[in-house]
Amino acid sequence: MEKYLIIDTETTNSIDDPICYDIGFAVIDKNAHVYEAHSYVVADIFLDKELMKSAYFADKIPQYWEEIKEGKRLLRRFKTIRFIIYDICKQYNIKRVFAHNAKFDSRSLNLTQRFLTSSKYRFFLPFGVEWWDTLKMARKILKKDDEYGSFCYENGYMTSQNSRRYTAEILYRFITGDNSFVESHTGLEDVLIEKEIMRFCFERNEEVNGRLWE
Repeated sequence: MEKYLIIDTETTNSIDDPICYDIGFAVIDKNAHVYEAHSYVVADIFLDKELMKSAYFADKIPQYWEEIKEGKRLLRRFKTIRFIIYDICKQYNIKRVFAHNAKFDSRSLNLTQRFLTSSKYRFFLPFGVEWWDTLKMARKILKKDDEYGSFCYENGYMTSQNSRRYTAEILYRFITGDNSFVESHTGLEDVLIEKEIMRFCFERNEEVNGRLWE
């Protein structure tokens, strides 16, 4: 069975120019079975106190330090994390990397790569590995789904233009039936809910196209 990598980043700087300080990822298959999982805090960024001031979830910094001390997360340099991902892609012959709103995660990883190497190296993933977006997949699967439409309407999960919302938190609430679920907004923990969104989409339509760029 084909193996995939699913990844999530937490970032600082700005939404338009995100630089990642937390990278969580897991090797999974189409059934969302986890073969291995990793949680890394990017030392080059996380130890820069000035840069971390603009982190959207800066209030979680003490939590990160506690989890680093406990060994729950590993503090590593960005290039080390990248080497680990390269090795995993080679080991499992990974050709597709998934993320929810993959455009953001691909931008944050590529921008961090360029920031830390002064653009000597510009792209994070190995050549030939495709980005797939579970957000794009969910929109295709649920755009005309009456049950999801009612779920969003009844719970106020609508945009100001009265369209359905497709955040990972809302989708996970729908899939699991747990409407009290709150997303962690930490890399690996978010990966473990996003893999269920991927699984759900493939179960609904095995041929759904989630390529970020056609």
